[in-house]
Amino acid sequence: MKSSFYFTKNISEKSESKYCLAIMKMKISLLILLLLNSFFLLGQDLKFDQYWDISSSKSIVWNVHKTDSYPHGDNIEMSGKKVSAIIYYDVNKDKELSIKREIIYPQLRTFEEDWKKYRAYHKQTYAQEIEPTISMDGTNVVFKKIDSVKIDGKITFYHAPVQGIILKRTLFPSMNQRVFVENWELINNSDQEKELKIDKTDTLHQLRGYKGIYTSHVYNDSEKEISLLPQSAYNFTLYFSAAIDDEPVNGFNYKEIEAERNNFLDKIKENLVLETSNPVIDQLFYFSKIRASESIFESEMGLVHSPGGGNYYIGIWANDQAEYSGPFFPFLGYDTGIEAAKNTYLMFLKNIPQDSSPICYSFEIDGELPSCGKDRGDAAMIAYGASQFLLRNTDKNFAKKIWPLIEWSLNYCNNHRNEEGVVLSDTDEMEGRISTGEANLSTNSLYYGGLINASYLAKELGLHKLSKQYLKRSIEMANVIEKYFGYNIAGLNTYRYFKGNTHLRHWICLPLVMGIDKRAEATANALLEKLWTSNGVLVELNPASTEPNIFWDRGTLYALRGTFKAGFFEKSLNKLIDYSGKRLLGEHVPYPIEAFPENNMKHLSAESALYCRLIIEGMLSFEQTEFNSFSIAPQLSDEMSKINLKNLYIGDKAISIHLQLIDDMIETKIYLNGAELINKQIKAGEKVNVKI
Repeated sequence: MKSSFYFTKNISEKSESKYCLAIMKMKISLLILLLLNSFFLLGQDLKFDQYWDISSSKSIVWNVHKTDSYPHGDNIEMSGKKVSAIIYYDVNKDKELSIKREIIYPQLRTFEEDWKKYRAYHKQTYAQEIEPTISMDGTNVVFKKIDSVKIDGKITFYHAPVQGIILKRTLFPSMNQRVFVENWELINNSDQEKELKIDKTDTLHQLRGYKGIYTSHVYNDSEKEISLLPQSAYNFTLYFSAAIDDEPVNGFNYKEIEAERNNFLDKIKENLVLETSNPVIDQLFYFSKIRASESIFESEMGLVHSPGGGNYYIGIWANDQAEYSGPFFPFLGYDTGIEAAKNTYLMFLKNIPQDSSPICYSFEIDGELPSCGKDRGDAAMIAYGASQFLLRNTDKNFAKKIWPLIEWSLNYCNNHRNEEGVVLSDTDEMEGRISTGEANLSTNSLYYGGLINASYLAKELGLHKLSKQYLKRSIEMANVIEKYFGYNIAGLNTYRYFKGNTHLRHWICLPLVMGIDKRAEATANALLEKLWTSNGVLVELNPASTEPNIFWDRGTLYALRGTFKAGFFEKSLNKLIDYSGKRLLGEHVPYPIEAFPENNMKHLSAESALYCRLIIEGMLSFEQTEFNSFSIAPQLSDEMSKINLKNLYIGDKAISIHLQLIDDMIETKIYLNGAELINKQIKAGEKVNVKI
């Protein structure tokens, strides 16, 4: 078991000042760490190996000198509009650091054939060979040992002193340019002046690509020789860039790039601010906002949100973008995200089939490579996600523009039902990785949710007849779901995923997410007990399977959203705390992940949007039925005695929700643009309707 301390005054945080701490102060910081043993985790038995601690500056820190925290390696993805990078870092048994930088240039399409053309992004990987050599008195100063690592929307490595010099390295992408930066800060921690020589890094690589000649360039902007006074610092930067034909490959300015990233992080920090009794959940919520929002890329479709993970860029998918991330961005009030979501729905609108074919489920590589022909329940995904987005965005004109997409999607589902009223689909978003029968619970639950949301939206658009029709269909679908999918599996009166299915599945959570609670208790038991593992919910519980435990975080995030909404607050909270701790402070941090073993737990970005949504739509049971009204049905407990959510946006209106447990009642205060709308005490789970 690793350290159980969540809060720390650490070497990394203090090293942000111009002058670095001396070694003695490093030792003092460790003493402070021990003294500040977190009140939050005192006495708790962690269910994961903890490597990281939360600092007081909205960051997490890995103090490598902690007992048993090394050897250890991990990776993190960071993105901007024209570049993404996966940074792999490894610390060996001697506390020596090695870094591998996989730089991805999404817009630079390469020549690939067959299925590889869908992943045809220009990539370059750089390791130690591009790191400049630093020398003093004719001898190389080699920085290997590491003291700590910090993540705060950037990643910073703090090296142990070598000959009185400390190296601090900070890596992050440009938000707007095709360049990734690695800033080196050399700090003279001695009482003597240091004369240093720094070699120039200057590597070029050319490739004929789909759009022209691509030139990758790595260079640094250091002086060849510097004099470093005692307790002073010198900065220079490694730039990783790529260009098409005659575009510039150098001349970038670190300060401008840093300002871009800081402005982005400030924007994300200010809006949709979560403050609860649990600092781990708060921190992971903040980091999830970053990952969900940074993964937006320029494309021929306009700005689009894409999953990332080394495989998925400048493209859109019916699940990741239309269903998962699109409905999140209005809450955040993030204009870039809202624009990307709009472009997603516009692309699907432009590509409505003219016959009875299923809609294409993705448009990759600038939208030029659609994936069509297989029905994954995509019409249901689009109907559900697009109607949520439009209600939250509150732009009536844009809602009218997108309405034909929602109407087509619902009609497609309605027209593809069997004699039992169940919507047929070839598969679900798992795309055949596991059997789904001819009709699955996911597609039918999403269709039900789409009908509910569309009935609200149609009313707002003056389509009252359609609104009533969709509401009637939703009631019929709830009965169909109960009759067709309701089943006893593993001794629980829950749901079978398809006819003939005999094993519990993760997507049995979807009826709970949609507000269908007839089998809520057994389904919650299945999700939070039978299917739950140290990595969240299994895709399937099959004792006879020889396959490794397969988990996809999207299933866990939907499951918790559903069980919170269904009223299983304390049990859901315990699982959320376990899950959040592992993803934020464990072996692979600091975001929700896609899956394992597939793609080896990459930090796909839409899962981060789902984490934020489980707090809002699950823990608070947020529901929107009109452009200018919403409801919540909050719950609290002794362990989670307060929830404050500030600057949640509905259109251009900023909502703040403040909840505090007082005895057995919840003090509920709701503000609109700072003005109090509601101030009352309610019972746990009581619905509060708010007109704005």
